Amino acid sequence: MKPLRVLSLSTLYPNDLTPNFGVFVERQMQAVAARGDVDLVLVNAVGLPPFPLSLHPRYRALRGLAQEEQRGGVTVLRPRFLLLPGIGGRFNARAVARAVLPPARRLHAEAPFDVIDAQFFYPDGPAAVAVAKALGVPSSIKARGADIHHWGTHPATAAQVRKAAQEATGLLAVSAGLADDIAELGVARGKVTLHRTGLDRAVFYPRDKAQSRDALGLPRDAPVLACVGALIPRKGQRFAIEAMPLLPGAVLVIAGSGPDEAELRMLADSLDVIGRVRFLGAVPHAELPVVLSAADVFVLPTASEGLANAWVEALACGTPVVTTPLPGARELLTDPAWGAMVARDKLAIAIAVSKILENPPAREKVLEGAAPFSWQANAGALVNHWRQLAVS
Repeated sequence: MKPLRVLSLSTLYPNDLTPNFGVFVERQMQAVAARGDVDLVLVNAVGLPPFPLSLHPRYRALRGLAQEEQRGGVTVLRPRFLLLPGIGGRFNARAVARAVLPPARRLHAEAPFDVIDAQFFYPDGPAAVAVAKALGVPSSIKARGADIHHWGTHPATAAQVRKAAQEATGLLAVSAGLADDIAELGVARGKVTLHRTGLDRAVFYPRDKAQSRDALGLPRDAPVLACVGALIPRKGQRFAIEAMPLLPGAVLVIAGSGPDEAELRMLADSLDVIGRVRFLGAVPHAELPVVLSAADVFVLPTASEGLANAWVEALACGTPVVTTPLPGARELLTDPAWGAMVARDKLAIAIAVSKILENPPAREKVLEGAAPFSWQANAGALVNHWRQLAVS
């Protein structure tokens, strides 16, 4: 069978400066490339602001990224687009399309693409649809959660998201609930294909709990809660911290970095639990299993997700999950042994955590919650979706 040729856009993708940025997309694409039946080009457009903002150290470092490289078996292109920090969100999709189209035309002339793919609904989705139209090929957009819940409702971008959803050849969603949300944009529900997340089973498996705690400097005999995710309001680490006074003796480990860190530290200090809240900073993805295996409970009081990779990764390490009752969580946590869903409320979180600590499920039972997930299965479903679009 002739290899399928796919150009995929993802503004979230790891690089040497931010190795954890969109790592789940990278794992997926590496699994696709490893199959050998897809000629894949990944476009990770990099936004750079105009002068003098471009002199900021952050953007100077971004300018130094390779514009083309082989990363884990995947060809990655990084064209630059004009970014207007703080005010330019509404313009990003058009800017990305303008940056991507010239290399896309060149590569398409050398060997035609079968599908133009977007790994997020915004800004990747409208950009992918525009490029696909210019090249005369089908397009696909994947929804992961916040890209629909935020950009799909934001006054500056909602119309672009809706238009892209309606014009794309095919759509993907990581959960049935998210597919329903896409349908509310005026899209036929049958146009949306369910595409579950993946899991690196060579990395995410249970480690010895005592050794994991020793590695992190945690007490062996105290209840340990873990929270993994960017330190932003949507992830809700503040609610986990607010629950700590109601969980005497417990330790909360927070893995992640972001703009909320200073505020979260002040909150822990004001509640007199700063000594029981450990901020680990950005933890390399491959080291997260140690954090998850050290914990008795994984806590993520998130406001918006499709089907969070972190939920699946926690279950794969044998750690039950306490999170919010979002559609994706209800689809995943179908057995009480796998966790509980409660409101973003300190008392509700503390009660759910306490119940798990008082009657912890067997690790083997928790592992069953992650059994259906792998990057190989994820890649196979994605390639099948692309092939169907290519022949439609």
